[in-house]
Amino acid sequence: MKEKLKLVEEWDKEFPKSDKINHKKVTFKNHFGVTLVADMYEPKNYNGKLPALAVCGPYGAVKEQSSGLYAEEMAERGFLTMAFDPSFTGESGGTPRYMTSYDINVEDFQASVDYLIGLDNVDSEKIGIIGICGWGGIALQTACIDTRIKATICSTMYDMSRIAGNGYFDQDDNEEARYKQRVNLNNQRNKDYKNGNYALAGGVIDPLPENAPEFLKGYHDYYKTSRGYHERSLNSNGGWAIQTNTSMMNVRLFHYANEIRNAVMIVHGDKAHSFYMGKDAYNNMIKDSNYKDNKELVIVPNATHTDLYDQKDKIPFDKIEKFLKKNLTN
Repeated sequence: MKEKLKLVEEWDKEFPKSDKINHKKVTFKNHFGVTLVADMYEPKNYNGKLPALAVCGPYGAVKEQSSGLYAEEMAERGFLTMAFDPSFTGESGGTPRYMTSYDINVEDFQASVDYLIGLDNVDSEKIGIIGICGWGGIALQTACIDTRIKATICSTMYDMSRIAGNGYFDQDDNEEARYKQRVNLNNQRNKDYKNGNYALAGGVIDPLPENAPEFLKGYHDYYKTSRGYHERSLNSNGGWAIQTNTSMMNVRLFHYANEIRNAVMIVHGDKAHSFYMGKDAYNNMIKDSNYKDNKELVIVPNATHTDLYDQKDKIPFDKIEKFLKKNLTN
């Protein structure tokens, strides 16, 4: 049975619409049969075929938030871009809702590449991807498998498998802590089966406790205020299904990252709580690698994790553009 999607036609992004681009919504299926919905941004004036970018993230956000802002900005700089909602979230299809799986999420990026390559106005040899936050990690994982992607940008990235297995800052990196989490997840499975639905973990906490860490204050400022709140955003509302952690706990990402031959740039703020994940991912990627020359770590001074969601004075778009144009070559 064909999935019925409800697409919003009016502009409902958390950033202004540029008068330099054309915008439309598009749909396409991934290999798991899930229909994905994307916002496409196309420069109004161009000649010949365009380089193209698929953009996604942050983890738990929707395309009307940070990924759309990145996509629109890069379209103004001469790329055809597409910000998509991942499977089971936003306007995209798939049930049950608010679940995640690395296999499916990597396929979401690959399906977006399929779609871009099929467009008549896109140069199929000039395809890149941009992932933000948790989707920065998924972008890097996708680059491990998809040789069609000539350049990958991982902005303010998370390694969600590391967080799930070790806790924040690796503070729960021990067998006992992981065992307790496994027990809790499997108890939740029993409850969800009995209740006939999947309980949600809750989005960003609101109101904030007085002793909230700075990074949680940053999330609250983005997801829970007019700066970035969106009615379809998981982080702005009910959050992911609790059981979604099952997938994340049972795998580790980036095993083949040092075999990536195409270009990768990791962008991170030096004040971000997640900075250690970006640095470690970069070091893992270049360790014992024969392909270091097209890998780059860009450290943004005085930038926090969420600064790189939407603060255009801190997101290094000039460097990102230069890197992409250098590496998206035939």
